[in-house]
Amino acid sequence: MADRPGDHWDRKVANGLAFLRRRLSGDYEVDEFGFDSELTDAVFHPLLRLLYRDWFRTEVSGVEHVPVDGPALVVGNHSGTVALDALILSAALHDKHPAHRYLRLLGADLVFRMPVVSEIARKTGGTVACNPDAERLLGGGDLVGVFPEGFKGIGKLYADRYKLQRFGRGGFVSAALRTGTPIVPVAIVGGEEIYPMLADIKPLARLLKLPYFPVTPTFPWLGPLGMVPLPSKWLIEFCPPIPTAHLTDSADDPLVVFNLADQVRETIQQTVHTLLERRPDPFGP
Repeated sequence: MADRPGDHWDRKVANGLAFLRRRLSGDYEVDEFGFDSELTDAVFHPLLRLLYRDWFRTEVSGVEHVPVDGPALVVGNHSGTVALDALILSAALHDKHPAHRYLRLLGADLVFRMPVVSEIARKTGGTVACNPDAERLLGGGDLVGVFPEGFKGIGKLYADRYKLQRFGRGGFVSAALRTGTPIVPVAIVGGEEIYPMLADIKPLARLLKLPYFPVTPTFPWLGPLGMVPLPSKWLIEFCPPIPTAHLTDSADDPLVVFNLADQVRETIQQTVHTLLERRPDPFGP
């Protein structure tokens, strides 16, 4: 029988009440890192979906390069003054992947020292960017996401947009090598334009114990309204995986780690250039 008018909303209300009942009674599960898949699916991903699909008009390609099951280390470029690119990537990958896989993001220590942000990061599957946590997740068959540029990537000036910064000492490569996990480079275009950083007030950043204090065309001039991201057009492309199973004995070899990190960085940089050619207008359709 076809649904009667109102049946759809009756089901949504019933599902919402059931969700609230489970949350209030504690009848839900989290893993050892604090990841709450039910809360992520019901609350966080729908909010992020509005951003990546409707506000940023995101196009995703190459998702077939992300394994259907088993571990992989997804390595992306970082940008945007505020690290929305990590959240957008995790939501878009979950929606577009045929197996709807979760991306377990590795974040900086600062993220997990901020009261509310820390809780949200844990609930959505994030953990501290350290090799032991990365290796445990990869060893458990998870998709792990890392942005090796760190604050150097998201805190760079708009004049340096889409120029990848150094990848540090390649800790993410060591984690992949020790677990024999393939590395999937991913290029993200669009994040640089959401909060174009025109200047960094370093004395104020030191006073507030922040890695930088941004000045953008809208912040701090418009106050809270300055936190609304500009509606840039986003393109995300997953590149073919780089195998590491044959290099597991070289996890502590600095030369192997450096060369592999450089290969990943160059792959992402070249893909970013290609995507920029496809998107000549940052705010186009």
